[in-house]
Amino acid sequence: MKNKPLLIALILGVLLPCMMLFILSRKNPNSDIDPTEQKDGAPKLRVLMTDGTVAEMPLEEYILGVVLGEMPASFEEEALKAQAVVARTYTFRAKHHENADVCTDHTCCQAYCPPAEYTGPTSSIEKVRKAVEDTAGEIVTYQGQPIEATYFSCSGGRTEDAVAVWGQAVPYLQAVDSPGEEKAANYLKTTSMTAGAFAHAFGGLSGLPSNWIGEITYTKGGGVDTINIGGTVYKGTQVRQILDLKSTAFVITVVGSSVTITTKGSGHRVGMSQYGADAMAVSGSDYKAILAHYYPGTKLQGIDNMGQLE
Repeated sequence: MKNKPLLIALILGVLLPCMMLFILSRKNPNSDIDPTEQKDGAPKLRVLMTDGTVAEMPLEEYILGVVLGEMPASFEEEALKAQAVVARTYTFRAKHHENADVCTDHTCCQAYCPPAEYTGPTSSIEKVRKAVEDTAGEIVTYQGQPIEATYFSCSGGRTEDAVAVWGQAVPYLQAVDSPGEEKAANYLKTTSMTAGAFAHAFGGLSGLPSNWIGEITYTKGGGVDTINIGGTVYKGTQVRQILDLKSTAFVITVVGSSVTITTKGSGHRVGMSQYGADAMAVSGSDYKAILAHYYPGTKLQGIDNMGQLE
C-alpha cells in the first residue's frame, strides 16, 4: 500500500494518544488524583500532633482516635456511632492549618487519643472501633453539602440556636429538646463569689448588690440572650466569658454580699449533645435518629475512597 506509512503515522500520532487519554480519564472522572496512588484505598489526613510534627494517617484511623478522645467508651454503641459520623463530618470540612488538615488540640479542632495511649480496657477500644467501622465513610449533609458539625458535652435539657451564640442563623443548628442528660457532671453547677469580686469582674458596680441584676431576655434554647447588670446590658455570651461559666444557661442570685451563679449544661450547646445522644441511645434510638434529631433537615451521605461525596 502506497499510503501505509501515512496510515501508521496517523495511528501512532493521533489515534493512540487519544485512546490513552480516554483510558486515563476513566480512572476517576471526578478527580485529578490517580486512585492507584493510595494503595490501601483510604483517604489520607495530615494531622498536626501535640509535638509539632505532622502525621499522615487514614481517615478512619484518625476518627477512631477522635471518638476515643471525645466521648466516653462506656456510652451506648449508637451514641458512639453518632459521634463517629459527626467527627468525620467535622473533619471532612476542616482545613484549619497551613501544613495540616486538622490538629489534636480540642480547643482548636477535636480531641484525639491514639489507641496505643488509651488507658482504658482493650474491649473499649474495640467497641469504639466497631462504631467507627459500622459508619465508615458516612457524613451529615444539608442540601448536598457537609454541615458544620458542632457538638458539645451537655446542654442542660435543651440545645441552643446557632444565631444565639455566633450571631448567624443556620437551618440545621436549631434549639431542640435534649432530655436525659442528668448524669452529666456539668448538668447543673453552682458557684459563689463575693459581691466585691462580682463587681470587679464588671469594671466596678455601684449601689446595693440586690439592685445590680435588671431585665433578662432568653434565647429559644433557654440561655441568657441579654442581661442588665448594673445598668449595662450584656450579651449572655459576654457574661459567660467574663465569669468563665460553663454555659450561657445561667441564673444569678444576689443575697446580701454574696452572689450565686447556677449554670445548666456545658459548652456552646449548639448541635449534638453527647450526653443527650447517649440518653437517646439508651431509650432505643439508633445513630441515624440521633443525628436527625440534633441536626434537623439533614441527611446521611457517603464519601468515596477519594474523599469525595458520592
